[in-house]
Amino acid sequence: MDGTTSILVIDDHQLFREGVKRILDFEKDFEVVAEGDDGEDAVALVEQYHPDVVVMDINMPHTNGVEATANLVEKFPDVKVLILSIHDDESYVTHALKTGASGYLLKEMDADALVEAVKIVADGGSYLHPKVTHNLVREYRRLATGDVGQSVGTLKDVEYRKPLHILTRRECEVLQMLADGKSNRSIGETLFISEKTVKNHVSNILQKMNVNDRTQAVVVAIKNGWVQVR
Repeated sequence: MDGTTSILVIDDHQLFREGVKRILDFEKDFEVVAEGDDGEDAVALVEQYHPDVVVMDINMPHTNGVEATANLVEKFPDVKVLILSIHDDESYVTHALKTGASGYLLKEMDADALVEAVKIVADGGSYLHPKVTHNLVREYRRLATGDVGQSVGTLKDVEYRKPLHILTRRECEVLQMLADGKSNRSIGETLFISEKTVKNHVSNILQKMNVNDRTQAVVVAIKNGWVQVR
């Protein structure tokens, strides 16, 4: 995305909201154009400011983030919503995504993760907090290998093998760590490479696997037996 990304921040906790605003305003290509403290504010503020991304808490007293997301997506289909939450349970995540959110980030995130998530969502991608991704992957694996009917799939019969026919050995390592729910920073520390190098590897993986985001990459990798779900 070219130019400045305009952002609306919605959170009922003022101190947390101000912290998020400071982090985002520190980025030269970001501008927080408005803020609010409830989902009811979101529709009016989006209508007034036309932000590219809405960063919104999921738990608010009157209209929660999921309800507000549904209203926003219905009235402003082009707006991207990034949900902030303390909940890493897959039911919260799937509900938010089905409603139309483009990303789901846990409030335990660091500043770099917040910035990365906003950039990805603004560019039209999807972002899930690494811990959330890992929980979803585990649930996907449980359903696909459990006693829930023959139509679900038979991942237990898929033989694990590295996808060396399309990825380099280093990219295979990175893909496995994505499935393990590791962040870019954690991957870099484990492999003794810079975070920028990790981002380059992830970008190459997405391109080679012909997927849009890291979550899709992990799901495809599981289906093909390219990673181990631990």
